[in-house]
Amino acid sequence: MKKIETPRLLLRSITIEDINHIFNGLSHPKVIKYYGVNFMTLEATKEQMDWYEMHEKQGTGKWWLVCSPDNQVVYGAGGINDVDKKNRKGEVGFWLLPEYWGNGFMKEAMNAIINYGFEEMNLHRIEGFVESTNQNCKNGLRKMNFEYEGTMKDCEVKNGKFISVDIYARISSF
Repeated sequence: MKKIETPRLLLRSITIEDINHIFNGLSHPKVIKYYGVNFMTLEATKEQMDWYEMHEKQGTGKWWLVCSPDNQVVYGAGGINDVDKKNRKGEVGFWLLPEYWGNGFMKEAMNAIINYGFEEMNLHRIEGFVESTNQNCKNGLRKMNFEYEGTMKDCEVKNGKFISVDIYARISSF
């Protein structure tokens, strides 16, 4: 179980015992407003736990629970998924419980995850796909040196309506 430590955070592998933490995040109205998945029951959250495990086993991704250094407080989760080994690229994802927004935890955790992607996963490109209306996430990606590459207009249906998605990417400097 690979863990990453930063000055204020512990990023540790997600296990089935973390299902309550994942449910708390992926059922929270403020978290799921712009997030691609959500779950209304603990039982349904098992699907997400299987998704984390499948990506790790297949080598197509890695996700961490983002915690306090003593592992007592869970702030959110983040990782890299949909890894394409041939083209050395993957997609970054992250969610943070609202009570921890504005503390710089996302930037600290994501920089560690991005470095892991470039150094340990040997990625050349890390992509971020963001709903066009999610200004906070787009600002966060820009602060982490992701470049805006374009908008896919009306490319997904969410809650019965078409949404547009902005594409951001960061290229390895290694």
